[in-house]
Amino acid sequence: MSGSRQFAATTVAVGLLALAHAAATWPSAATLAFFGGGAVVAFLAEAVVIRLGWLEHHIGPKALGVPLYVLFGWTGAVYVAFRLSLFVVETPAAVAVAAALATAYDILTDHRGVADGHWSYVDDLPGPRYRGVPWWNFAGWFLVSSLTAAFAVPFL
Repeated sequence: MSGSRQFAATTVAVGLLALAHAAATWPSAATLAFFGGGAVVAFLAEAVVIRLGWLEHHIGPKALGVPLYVLFGWTGAVYVAFRLSLFVVETPAAVAVAAALATAYDILTDHRGVADGHWSYVDDLPGPRYRGVPWWNFAGWFLVSSLTAAFAVPFL
């Protein structure tokens, strides 16, 4: 299995494990809201930046340019961050803490995906970059992570 296929398979596995854990420990409405809503938000966010020509993914299969494994990666990472945050703070505040944790995770790992050839940032927007990753990516992680975590709150 190529490195890219192995990366995608591992990402999907983490997302599925997160989904299984949520299904076993949360009300079904919370699980559906978190993973369903989170996948939709992640898909839309990825589709927008791809359509704007700021990001290219190099692993398929894809729908509208968005690789399907990404949906598992977003929801899996945010789920872990949200569950960790719930150990520390009450539910409403856990949304912001989870978004910060998920964004910190992305700050630590996103440049590896670029270096390994899984995706490329092809924008020419001004502003800072960290290890080749543009600022707007981290802002997007914070926003998508916040929305994803917030979907579950009414059901917990």
